[in-house]
Amino acid sequence: PAPRCSVSQNKLVERCERLQLQSAAIARHVDAVLPAKDQGVLSAASAARELVVQRLLFVGKACENEEQRLLERVHAEEERAHQSILTQQVHWTEALHKLGALRTYLVDMITNLDDQGLLRAEQEIFERTEVAEGILEPQESPKLNFNQTCVQSPLLHRLWASAVLCCLTGSQEIHIDEKTLSPQLSLSEDKRTLTFSPKKAKVDSDCPERFEHWPNALATAPFSSGVCAWKVSVEQSCAYKLGVCYSSVPRKGSANEGRLGFNAASWVFSRYDKEFRFLHAGQPQPVELIKAPAEIGVLLDFAGGELLFYDPDSCCILFSQRQPFLEPVYPVFAVAHQSISL
Repeated sequence: PAPRCSVSQNKLVERCERLQLQSAAIARHVDAVLPAKDQGVLSAASAARELVVQRLLFVGKACENEEQRLLERVHAEEERAHQSILTQQVHWTEALHKLGALRTYLVDMITNLDDQGLLRAEQEIFERTEVAEGILEPQESPKLNFNQTCVQSPLLHRLWASAVLCCLTGSQEIHIDEKTLSPQLSLSEDKRTLTFSPKKAKVDSDCPERFEHWPNALATAPFSSGVCAWKVSVEQSCAYKLGVCYSSVPRKGSANEGRLGFNAASWVFSRYDKEFRFLHAGQPQPVELIKAPAEIGVLLDFAGGELLFYDPDSCCILFSQRQPFLEPVYPVFAVAHQSISL
């Protein structure tokens, strides 16, 4: 029994020593490691706050400088156009005075001179009327218009696009109109994903709203004012189009006119394999990209007449088109490979 008792006692001693070591490690963790970690967190959080404040101050200063620069350019352009108009007013007022004086002179000649007097004054009359020949009629001149390009600013453009796409939740308001759905497209249960299928589904082909041949779909409601934005996930597809169109966009037939971007009623950003383009009225404009975007933000400034495509991941403007829209426009989509999602 004594040797067994001794073995048990030794085991208990070892257990006590291990417990003591474990307790010491925990105590050290509580007394030294955790306070140091806490201090590290406080320091890191303080540095992070300082970084945020400093960077936003820097951005704010850059925005203030850009604001001042652009407002000065607007003022200078306003002054230039105003002075041009004043110069024109002086010029044409003088021209009116000359023409009025000439007309008075000619009326006086006709009224007061007989035939012989008119013949003797013929040279003088010719010289006086020759002045009128040099006064041309007013012509339209771009110098008399305010040049909107004076406010072009890559910095403002990018910050504005970023702010709109971060602050607006336009994508939540966009819904696909199932009546417009091409037979080659299907809509997910949550109504947010369009999927392409080479095999056409059996649908009501007589529906006037439906795109009959090309794999297109339209949103339910148009935009006719303000600034609107929506995002589309495109990482699953290597053949798609995104943009806006008028309700008059062709829905029937297989002619090119029915393809988005190949008519005057649609404006779209297009991807086909590794080729990216902006399309409108059959006039493609290539877009050079280093890598394919996983998501694209579409931004529409209806009143400002601008349609912009944006990569939220890289904060990069993919393409911007200035276009006065003459009627309400609908968000429009096309998919020819796999799927895209709102």
